[in-house]
Amino acid sequence: MKHTYKVTGMTCGGCKASVEKYLSEVKEVTSVTVDLEKGEAEVQMNSHVSSETLQKALPEKYMITEKVKEKHAIESISSDYMIEDSTSKLQQLKPLFLIIFYITTASILLNYKDWNWTGFMFDFMGLFYIVFSFFKMLDLKGFPDSFRMYDPLAKKISIYATIYPFIETSLGLMFLMRFETNIALWVTLVILGITTIGVTKTLLDKKSIRCACLGTALKLPMTEATFIENAIMIVMAILMLTNII
Repeated sequence: MKHTYKVTGMTCGGCKASVEKYLSEVKEVTSVTVDLEKGEAEVQMNSHVSSETLQKALPEKYMITEKVKEKHAIESISSDYMIEDSTSKLQQLKPLFLIIFYITTASILLNYKDWNWTGFMFDFMGLFYIVFSFFKMLDLKGFPDSFRMYDPLAKKISIYATIYPFIETSLGLMFLMRFETNIALWVTLVILGITTIGVTKTLLDKKSIRCACLGTALKLPMTEATFIENAIMIVMAILMLTNII
Protein backbone atom coordinates (compact mmCIF):
# COMPACT_ATOMS: atom_id res chain seq x y z
CA MET A 1 0.00 0.00 0.00
CA LYS A 2 1.09 3.53 -0.75
CA HIS A 3 0.50 6.65 1.41
CA THR A 4 1.39 10.29 0.81
CA TYR A 5 2.45 12.47 3.75
CA LYS A 6 3.17 16.17 4.26
CA VAL A 7 6.60 16.70 5.83
CA THR A 8 7.59 20.07 7.31
CA GLY A 9 11.05 21.13 8.43
CA MET A 10 12.93 20.17 5.25
CA THR A 11 15.12 22.94 3.86
CA CYS A 12 17.69 21.27 1.61
CA GLY A 13 18.80 18.11 -0.17
CA GLY A 14 20.40 16.91 3.04
CA CYS A 15 17.04 17.09 4.81
CA LYS A 16 15.44 15.16 1.95
CA ALA A 17 18.04 12.41 2.20
CA SER A 18 17.70 12.33 5.99
CA VAL A 19 13.91 11.92 5.88
CA GLU A 20 14.16 9.17 3.28
CA LYS A 21 16.79 7.36 5.35
CA TYR A 22 14.90 7.44 8.67
CA LEU A 23 11.53 6.50 7.18
CA SER A 24 13.06 3.66 5.17
CA GLU A 25 14.31 2.13 8.43
CA VAL A 26 10.76 1.80 9.83
CA LYS A 27 9.50 -1.78 9.92
CA GLU A 28 7.01 -2.62 7.12
CA VAL A 29 8.18 0.35 5.01
CA THR A 30 9.54 -0.84 1.68
CA SER A 31 10.36 2.42 -0.10
CA VAL A 32 10.29 6.18 0.45
CA THR A 33 10.32 8.96 -2.14
CA VAL A 34 10.54 12.56 -0.94
CA ASP A 35 9.58 15.60 -3.02
CA LEU A 36 11.42 18.51 -1.38
CA GLU A 37 9.66 21.19 -3.41
CA LYS A 38 6.18 19.96 -2.47
CA GLY A 39 7.22 19.00 1.06
CA GLU A 40 5.76 15.52 0.58
CA ALA A 41 6.86 11.94 1.15
CA GLU A 42 5.41 8.97 -0.70
CA VAL A 43 5.74 5.87 1.47
CA GLN A 44 5.26 2.33 0.21
CA MET A 45 4.54 -0.19 2.98
CA ASN A 46 3.62 -3.86 3.34
CA SER A 47 1.05 -3.12 6.06
CA HIS A 48 -0.30 0.08 7.56
CA VAL A 49 2.12 2.09 9.71
CA SER A 50 0.65 4.87 11.83
CA SER A 51 1.71 8.49 11.43
CA GLU A 52 2.80 8.44 15.08
CA THR A 53 5.25 5.62 14.38
CA LEU A 54 6.68 7.48 11.39
CA GLN A 55 6.99 10.67 13.45
CA LYS A 56 8.95 8.85 16.16
CA ALA A 57 11.39 7.63 13.54
CA LEU A 58 12.20 11.19 12.45
CA PRO A 59 14.35 13.83 14.21
CA GLU A 60 12.30 16.36 16.17
CA LYS A 61 12.65 19.18 13.64
CA TYR A 62 10.59 17.24 11.05
CA MET A 63 6.81 16.92 11.34
CA ILE A 64 4.92 14.36 9.28
CA THR A 65 1.16 14.21 8.72
CA GLU A 66 -0.85 12.12 6.30
CA LYS A 67 -2.08 14.10 3.31
CA VAL A 68 -5.85 14.25 2.82
CA LYS A 69 -6.49 12.79 -0.60
CA GLU A 70 -10.13 13.64 -1.08
CA LYS A 71 -11.17 17.26 -1.45
CA HIS A 72 -14.61 16.39 -0.08
CA ALA A 73 -13.03 15.27 3.17
CA ILE A 74 -12.13 18.88 3.86
CA GLU A 75 -15.41 20.34 2.60
CA SER A 76 -17.47 18.02 4.81
CA ILE A 77 -15.84 19.11 8.09
CA SER A 78 -18.57 20.17 10.51
CA SER A 79 -18.71 23.57 12.16
CA ASP A 80 -18.13 21.92 15.55
CA TYR A 81 -14.85 20.51 14.33
CA MET A 82 -13.82 23.91 13.02
CA ILE A 83 -14.39 25.42 16.46
CA GLU A 84 -12.29 22.71 18.06
CA ASP A 85 -9.54 23.32 15.54
CA SER A 86 -9.61 27.06 16.25
CA THR A 87 -9.44 26.40 19.97
CA SER A 88 -6.49 24.11 19.42
CA LYS A 89 -4.61 26.82 17.53
CA LEU A 90 -5.30 29.34 20.30
CA GLN A 91 -4.07 26.81 22.83
CA GLN A 92 -0.87 26.37 20.85
CA LEU A 93 -0.35 30.15 20.80
CA LYS A 94 -1.02 30.54 24.53
CA PRO A 95 2.72 30.68 25.45
CA LEU A 96 3.26 33.48 22.91
CA PHE A 97 0.34 35.53 24.24
CA LEU A 98 1.51 35.04 27.83
CA ILE A 99 5.05 36.17 26.98
CA ILE A 100 3.76 39.30 25.23
CA PHE A 101 1.49 40.01 28.22
CA TYR A 102 4.36 39.73 30.71
CA ILE A 103 6.70 41.85 28.57
CA THR A 104 4.03 44.56 28.28
CA THR A 105 3.28 44.46 32.01
CA ALA A 106 6.97 44.66 32.94
CA SER A 107 7.49 47.61 30.56
CA ILE A 108 4.55 49.46 32.11
CA LEU A 109 5.79 48.83 35.65
CA LEU A 110 9.27 50.11 34.76
CA ASN A 111 7.82 53.44 33.62
CA TYR A 112 4.55 54.03 35.50
CA LYS A 113 6.00 56.41 38.15
CA ASP A 114 7.36 58.85 35.59
CA TRP A 115 5.43 57.80 32.50
CA ASN A 116 6.70 58.44 28.99
CA TRP A 117 5.99 56.49 25.85
CA THR A 118 9.59 56.46 24.64
CA GLY A 119 10.82 54.75 27.80
CA PHE A 120 7.99 52.24 27.62
CA MET A 121 8.78 51.40 23.99
CA PHE A 122 12.53 51.04 24.60
CA ASP A 123 11.88 48.70 27.53
CA PHE A 124 9.24 46.72 25.60
CA MET A 125 11.55 46.25 22.60
CA GLY A 126 14.52 45.43 24.82
CA LEU A 127 12.63 42.83 26.85
CA PHE A 128 11.05 41.45 23.66
CA TYR A 129 14.46 40.77 22.12
CA ILE A 130 16.00 39.37 25.32
CA VAL A 131 13.12 36.97 26.02
CA PHE A 132 12.71 35.79 22.43
CA SER A 133 16.47 35.32 21.97
CA PHE A 134 16.57 33.29 25.20
CA PHE A 135 14.20 30.69 23.73
CA LYS A 136 16.22 30.59 20.51
CA MET A 137 19.41 30.01 22.53
CA LEU A 138 17.92 26.83 24.01
CA ASP A 139 18.46 25.06 20.68
CA LEU A 140 21.12 26.86 18.67
CA LYS A 141 21.53 23.82 16.41
CA GLY A 142 17.86 23.36 15.58
CA PHE A 143 16.80 27.02 15.32
CA PRO A 144 18.61 27.87 12.04
CA ASP A 145 16.79 25.13 10.10
CA SER A 146 13.39 26.32 11.33
CA PHE A 147 14.25 29.97 10.66
CA ARG A 148 15.36 29.22 7.10
CA MET A 149 11.92 27.82 6.36
CA TYR A 150 10.50 31.33 5.96
CA ASP A 151 13.10 34.08 6.41
CA PRO A 152 14.33 35.20 2.93
CA LEU A 153 17.79 36.33 4.09
CA ALA A 154 18.39 33.20 6.18
CA LYS A 155 17.59 31.07 3.12
CA LYS A 156 20.33 32.78 1.11
CA ILE A 157 22.93 33.36 3.85
CA SER A 158 23.07 30.38 6.20
CA ILE A 159 25.36 32.07 8.74
CA TYR A 160 22.67 34.75 9.27
CA ALA A 161 20.29 32.16 10.74
CA THR A 162 23.05 30.94 13.06
CA ILE A 163 23.93 34.36 14.49
CA TYR A 164 20.36 35.72 14.55
CA PRO A 165 19.75 34.89 18.26
CA PHE A 166 22.92 36.81 19.15
CA ILE A 167 21.77 39.78 17.07
CA GLU A 168 18.51 39.82 19.03
CA THR A 169 20.36 39.66 22.35
CA SER A 170 22.58 42.57 21.34
CA LEU A 171 19.60 44.67 20.25
CA GLY A 172 17.79 43.88 23.49
CA LEU A 173 20.75 45.10 25.57
CA MET A 174 21.10 48.22 23.45
CA PHE A 175 17.46 49.19 24.04
CA LEU A 176 17.51 48.42 27.76
CA MET A 177 20.80 50.27 28.30
CA ARG A 178 19.75 53.13 25.95
CA PHE A 179 22.97 52.59 23.98
CA GLU A 180 23.03 53.68 20.31
CA THR A 181 19.27 53.28 20.16
CA ASN A 182 18.97 54.86 16.69
CA ILE A 183 21.22 52.16 15.26
CA ALA A 184 19.20 49.49 17.07
CA LEU A 185 15.97 50.95 15.66
CA TRP A 186 17.27 50.88 12.08
CA VAL A 187 18.56 47.32 12.48
CA THR A 188 15.15 46.36 13.88
CA LEU A 189 13.43 47.77 10.80
CA VAL A 190 15.73 45.83 8.49
CA ILE A 191 15.78 42.40 10.14
CA LEU A 192 12.11 42.32 11.18
CA GLY A 193 11.09 43.82 7.83
CA ILE A 194 12.83 40.96 6.02
CA THR A 195 11.32 38.35 8.35
CA THR A 196 7.85 39.86 7.97
CA ILE A 197 8.10 39.53 4.19
CA GLY A 198 8.80 35.81 4.63
CA VAL A 199 6.00 35.42 7.19
CA THR A 200 3.53 37.19 4.89
CA LYS A 201 4.47 34.96 1.93
CA THR A 202 4.09 31.84 4.10
CA LEU A 203 0.63 32.93 5.29
CA LEU A 204 -0.51 33.82 1.76
CA ASP A 205 0.73 30.46 0.47
CA LYS A 206 -1.15 28.81 3.36
CA LYS A 207 1.86 26.70 4.28
CA SER A 208 1.66 24.85 7.60
CA ILE A 209 5.08 25.33 9.15
CA ARG A 210 6.41 25.90 12.64
CA CYS A 211 7.19 29.45 13.74
CA ALA A 212 10.77 29.90 14.96
CA CYS A 213 10.07 33.14 16.86
CA LEU A 214 10.44 31.23 20.16
CA GLY A 215 13.00 28.80 18.82
CA THR A 216 12.24 25.10 18.71
CA ALA A 217 11.50 24.67 22.42
CA LEU A 218 7.86 25.62 21.90
CA LYS A 219 6.05 24.20 18.89
CA LEU A 220 4.18 27.28 17.71
CA PRO A 221 2.32 27.29 14.39
CA MET A 222 2.97 30.04 11.88
CA THR A 223 -0.13 32.26 12.14
CA GLU A 224 -1.23 35.88 11.84
CA ALA A 225 0.02 36.31 15.44
CA THR A 226 3.60 36.05 14.15
CA PHE A 227 2.90 38.82 11.64
CA ILE A 228 1.30 41.00 14.34
CA GLU A 229 4.19 40.66 16.82
CA ASN A 230 6.67 41.72 14.12
CA ALA A 231 4.38 44.56 13.04
CA ILE A 232 4.21 45.91 16.60
CA MET A 233 8.01 46.11 16.80
CA ILE A 234 8.28 47.71 13.34
CA VAL A 235 5.62 50.32 14.15
CA MET A 236 7.36 51.19 17.43
CA ALA A 237 10.69 51.59 15.62
CA ILE A 238 9.12 53.87 13.00
CA LEU A 239 7.37 56.00 15.64
CA MET A 240 10.59 56.59 17.54
CA LEU A 241 12.73 57.23 14.46
CA THR A 242 10.25 59.83 13.23
CA ASN A 243 9.94 61.33 16.74
CA ILE A 244 6.15 60.99 16.66
CA ILE A 245 6.17 59.84 20.31
